[in-house]
Amino acid sequence: MARSKKRAVVEYSAKNFLLSLAGLCLAGLVVWFGYVQFFTKGLEHLPVTMCENTVERDQVVQVLPQARSAEEASMHQNAGDDFTFYCHVVTSSASSLWGETRVRPVSKADWLESYRGSGGDKRIIRASADGIEAVAQLDPEDGVAAVYVPCAPPAVPSSDASEDYAVITEVSVRTYEDPKATGTALGQTLTDIAYQLTEHAYKLAECKESRDFPAKLPRYKDG
Repeated sequence: MARSKKRAVVEYSAKNFLLSLAGLCLAGLVVWFGYVQFFTKGLEHLPVTMCENTVERDQVVQVLPQARSAEEASMHQNAGDDFTFYCHVVTSSASSLWGETRVRPVSKADWLESYRGSGGDKRIIRASADGIEAVAQLDPEDGVAAVYVPCAPPAVPSSDASEDYAVITEVSVRTYEDPKATGTALGQTLTDIAYQLTEHAYKLAECKESRDFPAKLPRYKDG
């Protein structure tokens, strides 16, 4: 009788131990899930597309580190050769993605030279299609990519219009922790974002020449 009672006590204790362990595991899982959702899923709460439906959330997730919260905004102002369009995403960890589009009087050669740096000392990768030029700098710290599309603004007389005018977008990302992407992979995503912003801005700027934009620019090769 005593032995049976002792066995029952042992079984009861083991059952309580297993239930307690299961409870702790469940509580830990709940805490972990809450932490992940509250502290690291801020980017996933952004709109599916942003900046006037030009930039996809998945692209932003590819280049910005996880954060508790994130905000996006965009605006465009002025017209013709004074047109500007802005797009940015800022996170609670101070990491950010910035895009700026302008109509500028600059030749493609001079524009490319500005990204090569003095004496061509900066590593860049390039892609082009149908007169559209894209470039990305392979910077070990921050990512920068830009797109150039010839555009004659409506305010410029036809006699003066030339490819020296262009819609130009530059997109940069700044992070204060290990970035999700680097090198060519980062440059490619930033270029894709810049290209989408440029296509949208080209219409808003009312460039004189109609243009068919390819679905995508050629992919970069590893630099």
